[in-house]
Amino acid sequence: MSVIDAVPSPPVCVTEPSASPRTWSPVRKAAFRFTFTYTSLFCLTFAQITFVFLGPAGSLLPESAMLWQMKALAPVMEWLGRNIFGVDAVLNATSGSGDQAAIWIYLFLIGVVAVLVTALWSILDRQRPDYARLWSWTMLLLRLALGGQMLFYGFAKLIPSQMGPPPLAALLEPFGDFSPASVLWLQVGSSPVYEVLLGSVEVVGGLLLFWTRTATLGALVSFVAMVQVFILNMTFDVPVKILSFHLVAFSLILLTPQMRNLMELFVFGRAAKPLTPPALFTRDTLNRWAVGVQVALGIWVAIGAAQISWAGYQEYGAGAPKPELYGIWSVQDFRVDGNPVRPLTTDETRWQRVIFDIGGSTTVQMMNGALVPVTAEIDDETVQIQQPLASLAIDRPDDDTLVLTGDLEGNPTTIVAHRMDHDALTLRSRGFNWVQDEPYFR
Repeated sequence: MSVIDAVPSPPVCVTEPSASPRTWSPVRKAAFRFTFTYTSLFCLTFAQITFVFLGPAGSLLPESAMLWQMKALAPVMEWLGRNIFGVDAVLNATSGSGDQAAIWIYLFLIGVVAVLVTALWSILDRQRPDYARLWSWTMLLLRLALGGQMLFYGFAKLIPSQMGPPPLAALLEPFGDFSPASVLWLQVGSSPVYEVLLGSVEVVGGLLLFWTRTATLGALVSFVAMVQVFILNMTFDVPVKILSFHLVAFSLILLTPQMRNLMELFVFGRAAKPLTPPALFTRDTLNRWAVGVQVALGIWVAIGAAQISWAGYQEYGAGAPKPELYGIWSVQDFRVDGNPVRPLTTDETRWQRVIFDIGGSTTVQMMNGALVPVTAEIDDETVQIQQPLASLAIDRPDDDTLVLTGDLEGNPTTIVAHRMDHDALTLRSRGFNWVQDEPYFR
């Protein structure tokens, strides 16, 4: 049984004071118990879902804090992987992938727990007529969880930090060498306006979810946005399939009580009937406070998500400071022991280009076209490279000329390079054109 299949129909709304609540069927109660248990476990233990509610305080914690639940469960996932599935399910906290083998096993774990809890709960509480009020609390939990993720990912696009401009090295790499996920990332990053528009939709959906009156509209916007994200993740093999699927499912669960009204309005053109789900509390004062707390929480989460995205934009996005040597440098002269090395594609030691990018990223392109990322420490006078081992002094006869002199792999080496105008490349220079007499796909 999937999460979506397990969604119970909403409790019957009382439209007249004299109407009596209808007792839920055993199947409906069992479906609710599973849905409540599974979604609660997922929301409380899956990576950044709870982390986003720290708001601005989250920036004070190390990045590893986001994964504390996963790290705590890692030994269990490793044991299950080794003894049940026969795989090495070691959680890699630095990979950035949400579809690791360990996380798939984590889903299996909470699924099994949810089934066991549902069975035990059904035995011990079989006389209860319904779970109407707990259903309202479940909807609140899912609404906050979905809203937090919409704001988290939405601001990462609204302030373009999730998908930054193509790195300089990517401008030199053959298109066929990119993975599908890289194609998607570079495509979105090449159009900051498009990325901002995507993010604005997600942010709007997230904000709407934090207010009871706009929650249905927020769920609709979130559903449309997350279906698109899920399709992209599936078709471009982006490793966020697990989370995006669950966010789609959460949107559908939130829309379940309104399905009949949505059909009446959008399909049959008839007026929708107001729904009156059970309140969270029996006292009106507490319910009013609950609404205020939700709105305040939404603002708090939005500030935190915007802060994290802005920091990323300034650190590794388009707003990051560019190093002094920023650019693509084409090697014109390469000498070892004073002897010039001819620019042959078969030479395995001569450099064709060297690229200095933001964040200290340094890449060497060899004569066969291979792009080799290197770990380099650069200051005003020297470039220190770990592999290949090099210590090179910097000389700048002019802004567009770079001379590196020193030791490269134990050999006295002199490299003379000239800065390329990477902004002249078609991807950067083509721009937008209202008038095109024929398509430009080159």
